Amino acid sequence: MTLSAVALTSAFQIVQNQPWGFEPVQKLGSVQAQLPWWLALLRTPLSLFVPALDLPVWGALAQVLLVFGVAEICLGRWRTLAIAYVATLAGTMYARLAIHIGPDSPFGLPAEAAKVVDTGPSAAVVGLAVYVAWRYRAWLTCAFVVVAMVVEVFVKPNLAGKEHVAAVAAMLALCVADEVRRRREPRRDAHRAGPRGGQRSGAPASRS
Repeated sequence: MTLSAVALTSAFQIVQNQPWGFEPVQKLGSVQAQLPWWLALLRTPLSLFVPALDLPVWGALAQVLLVFGVAEICLGRWRTLAIAYVATLAGTMYARLAIHIGPDSPFGLPAEAAKVVDTGPSAAVVGLAVYVAWRYRAWLTCAFVVVAMVVEVFVKPNLAGKEHVAAVAAMLALCVADEVRRRREPRRDAHRAGPRGGQRSGAPASRS
């Protein structure tokens, strides 16, 4: 899956830089806040693999290869894709909300941001990094990614930076919900204990 994602990102980068390819790629995977909801949702899955035009593509490819690869090993291909989609969708939803709030709020954005293309694979990469780091208790890595995204917003408060923070917030909320669910689930070996926490009925007693 990771190699396919890298290949698809490379293919989109090559095609969108051709005179004939820019418009088709934009129609397939370009998401903007000014688009209708239904159209944005249709384009969001492919938007994960459309790299930003103003950034070097090798950086996006390296991020996808590393983070998607680690996530696929740890979580499996389908959960990796689901987490990446949720992170990207969180950024897309935040963009619409931020433009509605307006530039007067630190959480808002000016109306011109509605014409800016969403982050592409970077929001998915950030979301996966936070989720995997939390899931496997890599607290230092998780904290580093979160702090880096917050610093990015202060240094460059644009749409991409704020969408990254939205993806991080969505992943942290998902991780907390997962932790609560795990704590409430009965242990798999709970049936082995009796009513008072001892051995279950019928089990042979240990000999001293």
